[in-house]
Amino acid sequence: MSKTPDIRLPDPSRWKALAFIALAQLMVVLDATIVNIALPHAQTDLGITDANKQWVITAYALAFGGLLLFGGRIADLWGRKRTFVVGLIGFALASALGGAAQNQGMLFGSRALQGVFGALLAPAALSLLAVMFTDARERAKAFGIYGAIAGGGGAVGLILGGFLTQTLNWRWTFFVNIPFAIVAAVGAYFVIREPVGSRNRSSLDIPGVVLSALGLVSLVYGFTRVESSGWSDPLTIGTFVASAVLLLAFVLTESRVKSPLLPLRVVMDRNRGGVYLSLGLAIIAMFGLFLFLTYYLQVVQGFSPIKTGFAFLPMIAGMITGSTQIGARLMTRVPARMLMGPGFLTAAIGMLLLTQLEIDSSYAAVILPGQLLLGLGMGTAFMPAMSLATHGIEPRDAGVASAMVNTSQQVGGAIGTALLNTIAASAATAYATSHAALGATDPELLKLQSMVHGFTGAIWWAVGILVVASAIAVTFINAGRPSSITTSGSTGSGSGSGSGSADGVEDEFKIPVVAH
Repeated sequence: MSKTPDIRLPDPSRWKALAFIALAQLMVVLDATIVNIALPHAQTDLGITDANKQWVITAYALAFGGLLLFGGRIADLWGRKRTFVVGLIGFALASALGGAAQNQGMLFGSRALQGVFGALLAPAALSLLAVMFTDARERAKAFGIYGAIAGGGGAVGLILGGFLTQTLNWRWTFFVNIPFAIVAAVGAYFVIREPVGSRNRSSLDIPGVVLSALGLVSLVYGFTRVESSGWSDPLTIGTFVASAVLLLAFVLTESRVKSPLLPLRVVMDRNRGGVYLSLGLAIIAMFGLFLFLTYYLQVVQGFSPIKTGFAFLPMIAGMITGSTQIGARLMTRVPARMLMGPGFLTAAIGMLLLTQLEIDSSYAAVILPGQLLLGLGMGTAFMPAMSLATHGIEPRDAGVASAMVNTSQQVGGAIGTALLNTIAASAATAYATSHAALGATDPELLKLQSMVHGFTGAIWWAVGILVVASAIAVTFINAGRPSSITTSGSTGSGSGSGSGSADGVEDEFKIPVVAH
């Protein structure tokens, strides 16, 4: 009997598969922001109260953030292609339900369902890339495209949301997901071939599922409550305490059970741990800025929803350039930390420019260069981060490792929105109070000045957070540049030794054939 080759032949359909995976990822990422612009119109149409409007965002965030680890484990157990297609179909049905909503309960339910199926879809998409692209150079290009979408999709959502809301109506911010999902599902079914032998068929860790879901839901819910109730609210504090207890119990459980939901080896690797932490911090800074710039452009500068969306184009262009032209080209030549560290610092410089915002600031002189630098830096850093998140991972853990990337992004987004918005609100209130006492005579002008002062104060915090993210990336991540030879499932050693070669990985990843 002939010996099976050590190195798996590349999947001939991998680039076609990337197109459908990228389309699905774009749908999930832009959905996180596309609804924001449509929310005021949906609120009026369905009679949603101010107290309840947050649930349009919160219902999605809770389900998505709370179930991501479970979704990643299901992908490892059930098969990534199958999980990916089911996630797409479910997301399309949930979107149709949201677009047809006749009352607030129906809308909230549809958003929760979108989060459930998004939690299946997102980790399956990233883990498919991890097991399909095995050549280091090709992997760099594939993750460059994926990283650009992951970073810029939120801004695309603002553009698309503004266009659909202004030209059609808010319901189309839901209906637009349906063709995305159908095309991606059909294409994935016929094109994607998942490597044989890459599943993890161990029994499902039910205690881990329950503890992680409840812990993450409590954490995300705590931060969403901060915006409306403040940090000192007893229920907010209780939610954070419950989250800490649940997540600690989860870690203890995972260290003892035979088949853990999240094997601690996934997060204890210094390279992956550094990616999850630095990426989560960067998302905190970025999501807060999306919120501030949207309000600044529409409320202070008087931009329309469509004009506001297009005002974010420089950031998207910077992300695409940073990810595909800088990150992807240099990833196989320099260590990942030499892209992530400077990338986050470049983004911090862009943020620093935006701290100079005033009521009458010039878009071309302040916002445009700030967005370009922010996008360029984030795109450069995101690309190696996405690839390194599955650095040296065993195929059976690819789904849960990918889910951790999405979890750090989702939790980071919830924290960023709540934390920076609270800082901005406090600074704005203090500014308004002090200047009113000094005899300010124009209430409307004072309101706008206070708002901008709050935004710039919070953006200073975002600058600091990005500097910390850069320091973590440089300090924790020690993987060398990936070898340009073809490996069988990773671009580098999972040992965290920093060699960055494929040595020791190929024996672990002998996957000889591909199949539907």
